[in-house]
Amino acid sequence: MERSNLRKLNKMEVRKQHQIEISERSAALENLSDSVDKNRAWEDIKVNIKISAKESLGLHELQQHKPWFDGDYLRFLENRKQSKMQWLLNPKQSNIHNLNNVRREASRHFEKKRRNI
Repeated sequence: MERSNLRKLNKMEVRKQHQIEISERSAALENLSDSVDKNRAWEDIKVNIKISAKESLGLHELQQHKPWFDGDYLRFLENRKQSKMQWLLNPKQSNIHNLNNVRREASRHFEKKRRNI
């Protein structure tokens, strides 16, 4: 999914450039007749706004994942999720103990991973 860098709109010159881009692109849409499908007209408007935002604002750079977030981390999260589902389906004392043990083990692993990096 692409995201535009909306923080650039705080600068006045970038905001004006973006407004000009949108107005130029919407000028072409004014020639549409009433017989044109409304859904198609909306799609054209949406595409034009996205293109003008991409050109004038650029794309927002996504933050990189933390180096400690790896396959082990996902495995512990999945294990914790499954233990919680077992407890929700059958709230016996053994499932409560299992859930608490899995949570404790996951928390220890997460803290250890974060400290080592």
